[in-house]
Amino acid sequence: MPSPAGPTPLARLAATHGVATGYEGNDRTWVDVDESIVVAVLGQLGVDASSDAAVTRELERVDAAQDLTALPATVAVTHGTPRHLGDEVRGTLHLEDGTTLDVESELPSDLPLGWHRLSTAERDVTVVVAPARLPEVPRTWGWMLQLYALHSDASWGMGDYGDLAEVARRAGSEQGAGVLLVNPVQAFVPSRPLQRSPYSPASRRFANPLYLRVTDTEAFRAADDDTRAAVLALAPTDRPELIDHDEVWDAKLAALELLWEQRPATARSEPEPDDALRAHATWAALTEVHGADWRAWPADLRDPASDAVATAAQELTDRVAFHAWLQHLCREQLDAARAAAHEAGMPVGIVHDLPVGVDPGGSDAWALQDVFASDVRVGCPADAFNPLGQDWGLPPWRPDALAETGYAPFRDVVRSVLRHGDGIRVDHVAGLWRLWWIPPGEPAHRGTYVHYDADVMLAVLTLEATRAGAVVVGEDLGVVEDVVTETLHERGMLSSAVLWFERDWDAPGQPHVPPQEWVPETMASISTHDLPTVAGWLADERVRVQDRLGLLGEPLEEALATTAKDRAAMLELLATQGVPDDDLVVALHAVIAPAASRLVLSSPADAVGQLEQPNLPGTVDEYPNWRIPLPLDLDTFFTDPRVADAVAALRDARPMHDHS
Repeated sequence: MPSPAGPTPLARLAATHGVATGYEGNDRTWVDVDESIVVAVLGQLGVDASSDAAVTRELERVDAAQDLTALPATVAVTHGTPRHLGDEVRGTLHLEDGTTLDVESELPSDLPLGWHRLSTAERDVTVVVAPARLPEVPRTWGWMLQLYALHSDASWGMGDYGDLAEVARRAGSEQGAGVLLVNPVQAFVPSRPLQRSPYSPASRRFANPLYLRVTDTEAFRAADDDTRAAVLALAPTDRPELIDHDEVWDAKLAALELLWEQRPATARSEPEPDDALRAHATWAALTEVHGADWRAWPADLRDPASDAVATAAQELTDRVAFHAWLQHLCREQLDAARAAAHEAGMPVGIVHDLPVGVDPGGSDAWALQDVFASDVRVGCPADAFNPLGQDWGLPPWRPDALAETGYAPFRDVVRSVLRHGDGIRVDHVAGLWRLWWIPPGEPAHRGTYVHYDADVMLAVLTLEATRAGAVVVGEDLGVVEDVVTETLHERGMLSSAVLWFERDWDAPGQPHVPPQEWVPETMASISTHDLPTVAGWLADERVRVQDRLGLLGEPLEEALATTAKDRAAMLELLATQGVPDDDLVVALHAVIAPAASRLVLSSPADAVGQLEQPNLPGTVDEYPNWRIPLPLDLDTFFTDPRVADAVAALRDARPMHDHS
């Protein structure tokens, strides 16, 4: 813990910028951060702490700024609650609807929801007024989809937006499902080899054209017979054992380029791109000329506002327009999938997954350089499972820049996800409170936490979800501060519950907590994409794969003994719940079906008894992450007897029209 003598000048400076000089580790012991790491992280925020004299100067600068105004650049207000700003504050509040209001000392409780601006003599302040909580989430069940893993007669080598619409229609109307959670479908870097992980997108504001169904476009429908035949001839004919993202994109890109060139005037009705889309399309066009990572481009192209970029965009006008058109197609097909869910009567609909960050060489990191700490990587500190920590290779937001921009970048990300969805799942939701920053040149475990204004981040999320009529789920698995989960529930947001982890960790033998006793404000599932499938868990597949790859960290026999105890504990839960264990895939669906959780999800991989898990953390090319297809096509999936047996318990416990 900090010294009883009081914080050092460096610690005081770090605190003013939200940089932790110590934290509670996973074993609840206090960890002091090396001062050199604190200095390095402060440097990434533009704060010079390289010497005692520099620290003194920075503290004087902070004190002077606080003397000018006590107001932060952005404030959050809960609708129905007044917000005291300070006795000396005087200003004009410019409401979102164009009206104004004189303000003295505090913001009134009856402010309308929205984005407002307070002008004082010292500065302009963004005011985000959000509801205290979201409406209650309907009680239903559904599927969590790895969209790429699906396949049908109409999709080309991997799942697509058309398959998503098909699942929405059939899961709702035939199975009684009420929600679909989809892996991130944000934009990729369009150069080979493609980044396969959906959690490292080029942009979180735009969609992934790899998932387009070429034959569902207006350009294809309006094309002449010869053009349609040429497009269909490009479709991959083989179904390899593993999904080949590059082959799929090569085929779709060639087909889309053909349609772009041949499309008649009737197919050219897409709207003019706004500035953000134009910038993204410009970036995509430039990657085709200069490579995937903008940081390796010629220096004058690394600044999106430079004359060189404007000139290049003019020279690449047709290509920029092509990439903007691809986004238009994505929007149409995502909207169609959402409409299919609504038409099928789903009480929730489609929930899209929001990754924790973006590729440092991608579109967002290029276009929004001022709000990213571009040289920092986000990850996790060392813990019992990862003694060297985790490095996710993603640049974080700068909290100071977010505040100065009124959190517009975060707002735009949330809006882009909810534009086509009925909900948002926030990956690593603890990142709204703090993120583990790894400074340049350091390994994953040599970092520290940087704190964000969680009140504002949650206000943005709550306001935008309210306006979209959407549900919010926070992924809070792993070592997470209690305040994260508690606050999610207070705001009407769901946290995560996974059957494998719902154990009484303080009791001998760690028995499972009966699902009926789980916290209601949760989205529950048997497993996740980073954990074994049901069949894989039963067969110890993960342990055996880790052993083959040298990643197990303990003798195989000891690991197998542990998993045997885990299975025994699960069988005990089934027995106490009166669930037959003759088919454990079906049994685990039956035991989770009556959970107190508002949402209960299964995955197609679990329901069909697939052995391999989608992603094995700690691996890149050693394991076929994000490349494993579902063994059944969609038609077979919806008629499979084992899937029907698994669904029966979920449907009976959570009928479509029972939204209590």
